[in-house]
Amino acid sequence: MPARKRGEPATNALHGGVKPYVRKKGEKYMNKKQLAHFRRMLSSWKADLLDELSRTVSQMRNEQTLHSDPNDRASRETDISLELRSRDRESKLVKKIDEALERTESSDYGYCEVCGVEIGIERLEARPTAQLCIDCKTLDEIREKQMA
Repeated sequence: MPARKRGEPATNALHGGVKPYVRKKGEKYMNKKQLAHFRRMLSSWKADLLDELSRTVSQMRNEQTLHSDPNDRASRETDISLELRSRDRESKLVKKIDEALERTESSDYGYCEVCGVEIGIERLEARPTAQLCIDCKTLDEIREKQMA
């Protein structure tokens, strides 16, 4: 795999179908263009998650098949349980996306909530809902491990 050039996105992965932002040399951090990019990314990602949630609900409503075999019924109930757990995590993610979208409107997006430094374009591309810079997040995780 060839080395990544300076300014190139770290990954080709797309959040919500939006291509990664490529920062230009000398460009001001979290300018209007960057904020618009992340708003578009977050909104698209949210729409995808909401579509999936609604698709799951309608599938469950339509799939009211009664299984006479107890093993089939147990298997289906396990599948439903796993699906609901997954959708629950996604609904929590939708809340985080909403919070991130609010931060883009208040110009707090992209800055660490603890120390105020730039989170960084590459980190936000990988995790658009990030609220902490990598250093504060690392310290937070160390504290969590010590508490456990």
